[in-house]
Amino acid sequence: MNESKIRVLVAKPGLDGHDRGAKIVARALRDAGMEVIYTGLRQTAEQISSAAVQEDVDAIGISILSGAHNTIIPRICELLRAEGADDILLVVGGIIPDEDIPGLKRAGVAEVFQPGASTQTIVEFIRQNVKKVVSG
Repeated sequence: MNESKIRVLVAKPGLDGHDRGAKIVARALRDAGMEVIYTGLRQTAEQISSAAVQEDVDAIGISILSGAHNTIIPRICELLRAEGADDILLVVGGIIPDEDIPGLKRAGVAEVFQPGASTQTIVEFIRQNVKKVVSG
């Protein structure tokens, strides 16, 4: 058996125009040996879920700073379920108040990384929660 690369879609939904953190995380994931697809700024929930399905990713990393996380993130989860792709690991990073985290996890988010989370913590969480082994 050969272990294949973990494929991660990194996305910036909504009107937030700041992508420095997303790019730092994307680079850390790439440097850790993962295949990273970065969708760019101002993506809709529909664009993100569609890209995740089309790219056959193992995980999605959402970076959101705009305060719209309680609307956009549950919508992404709903769209993934509708596509039969709710097995894709979904992690969120950004400005997320503590009181909003339980609701996001109920919606389908595996983990929320708040400001100050290390890229190594994010890399390890994805590695530990995506089991990707193919026969070779």
